Amino acid sequence: MTDQRHDARQTAARAENASEFRAADDHAPDSPTDLPKASWKATLKRAVSEFGSDGGTDLAAALTYYSVLSMFPMLIAFVSVIGLFSDPVKTVNTLLDLLDQMGAGKQLEAVRPVVESLARSDAAGFALVLGLLGALWAASNYVNAFSRAMNTVYEVQEGRPVWKLRPWLLLLTFVILVMIVLVALSLVLSGSVSDVIFGALGLGGVFTSVWNIAKWPVMFAVVVLIVALLYWGTPNVRPPRFRWISPGAVVAIVVWALASAGFGFYVSRFGSYNETYGALAGVIVMLLWLWLTNVALVFGAEFDAELERARELAAGLPAEEEIQLPPRDARGTEKKAAKSAELVREARELRMRAAARLRSSGRGPRGQSGDF
Repeated sequence: MTDQRHDARQTAARAENASEFRAADDHAPDSPTDLPKASWKATLKRAVSEFGSDGGTDLAAALTYYSVLSMFPMLIAFVSVIGLFSDPVKTVNTLLDLLDQMGAGKQLEAVRPVVESLARSDAAGFALVLGLLGALWAASNYVNAFSRAMNTVYEVQEGRPVWKLRPWLLLLTFVILVMIVLVALSLVLSGSVSDVIFGALGLGGVFTSVWNIAKWPVMFAVVVLIVALLYWGTPNVRPPRFRWISPGAVVAIVVWALASAGFGFYVSRFGSYNETYGALAGVIVMLLWLWLTNVALVFGAEFDAELERARELAAGLPAEEEIQLPPRDARGTEKKAAKSAELVREARELRMRAAARLRSSGRGPRGQSGDF
């Protein structure tokens, strides 16, 4: 309760000082590259420290739970969309084979049978509607959980009312889902598949060769943009500007790639999940990989937050203890603070009545007279 009251006061104070923040922020570095080397060193050091103090691994575990809830509705929607334009069985097998070649085969063992079964299903229309609605709602729950995690990272309470927050997160989820589908389709457009499709459009030859090379940096840029959208749109803080390429997003993806490669190497060479978990080995591996993915995302968010702290310090703002970004909305915070104060008042009345009874009976705490 004490921490909640402190966070509420802190959020309210940041809202009141929004105009002062904007005035001081005009003197902050416009680009992270303008920060001195000492600031970058302090940013990395503090990001690691804050990741531990904020319970980054616990936040990642909660996000992993919502990842699992949203995964299968998203698979239904993806396979259904593919079925409208091509043979879903061939396309899905092509995509899974590509992911296997990229080293994600072990992590996908748990979902491969489900995806292949969906691809062979004839209920494309019903599955499409059901999958799209289910994917949007389930994925929005993940984005909602990500919003709470980001509020923890920025040490701010959620102040946006539900009628404002939920539609915004649904819209953000829809945009991110579209971008994820585009990344997946880009993976499918490889080799002979790209030859056939681009040839039918009259774009064969040189265009196909260029696409097979250029798609990788394009896909990387889209993935960075997805993470940057999550970092920008989910927390209840108002960043000075939106960065298409967030440094924290790049850090998150690099950390994720290294962790995934290391985990895949460990599982293939030293892991004994099949002997330990039997038929559940694929599920356990997938859960661990999802957890590592969310650990990387949370750490990237911490890095972005500490980079913002470094900007504010460079502008002379007192951000050594608390980041000074103003909240997007503080109305909900004020209501929570009032409710918390009411609960404290009721508890104080209970204590005072108990103290009065003890005084009237000549007893105090531990059998002594007097007040608490």
